[in-house]
Amino acid sequence: MSARRPAPPSAPADLVIRPFAGDRDIPAVVRIGNAENEADGIDERLTEEGERGWLGSPSEQFDAARDVVVAELGGEVVAYAGQEWIDTRDGEARSHRLWGQVDPAHRRRGIGTALLADNERRARSLAATHLVDRQRVFGSFAADGRPGARLLGAAGYSVERWFFDMVRPTLEGLVDVPLPEGLEVRPVPREQYVALWRANREAFRDHWGGSDESEAAMNRFFDQPDNDPALWVIAWDGDEIAGGVINGINPEENAALGIRRGWLHSVFTRRPWRRRGLARALIAKSMLLLRDRGMTSAGLGVDADNPQGALGLYEGAGFEIHERFNAWRKPMDDVAS
Repeated sequence: MSARRPAPPSAPADLVIRPFAGDRDIPAVVRIGNAENEADGIDERLTEEGERGWLGSPSEQFDAARDVVVAELGGEVVAYAGQEWIDTRDGEARSHRLWGQVDPAHRRRGIGTALLADNERRARSLAATHLVDRQRVFGSFAADGRPGARLLGAAGYSVERWFFDMVRPTLEGLVDVPLPEGLEVRPVPREQYVALWRANREAFRDHWGGSDESEAAMNRFFDQPDNDPALWVIAWDGDEIAGGVINGINPEENAALGIRRGWLHSVFTRRPWRRRGLARALIAKSMLLLRDRGMTSAGLGVDADNPQGALGLYEGAGFEIHERFNAWRKPMDDVAS
């Protein structure tokens, strides 16, 4: 765990960056994250339960005690930042992904710049302990045109990929779509969660980027408060999972935004069952299920250059681009391991 550090010259003189203190800092993280998202017009709201589950599930690639810091002014938490590392699926890079949020009341004071520099310093130090034959890079995500994107651009990052949040604004006029012959939708018993996780991760092996595929990451995913197994639409071919949609509803977020939206968090089809209309059928069944749960709209995220043509599939299902996000990258220099 890193020690408390004074502010760099460009930040307020009394800014202190210190290690994340666990449960004690969760309310501040949620307050700052929600304030920034509201100020930037981003339809995402954090909850203490959700952040506690995510930050409290350490893995080799992400450990909040090592990888998250908060920034204080006069003893008040005004920002936080973190990092994780992933190996890209193309075998070329180890990407240290950085993120952070600043209370909008304290913007334009150099705090975001200070935290980004601290994040890079800590990521570079961690990278020096890794013996890998891969290019080391910094990575980050930011909503297009927002302060975070401008900060990354000013720090020498370049846009590498585009992602969209898409919304189907109404769940009226839905039509069920039959599954391909021989497949059926069945629940996933708890003892099959590992099989579901592996099937989902396998389906994304030919996609851009990478992810933490550890058991801790699996638990972090399944333990999210809006992860309701009754909302999952999983297709089986005998004892094999062919594909599925992991859906979720976040009541607290919906209440804060004044909407009733369900999310298709992960739409996946394994290779032997592709090009048969399975994803289209599962999406249709997911929207019907969300409608029956009282939702009036549905959302999902997509890589704009998804190799399986997912963008067109979602547009055909009535989804529209709602928000644009950039994936950024910068080479990591001066790493000795």
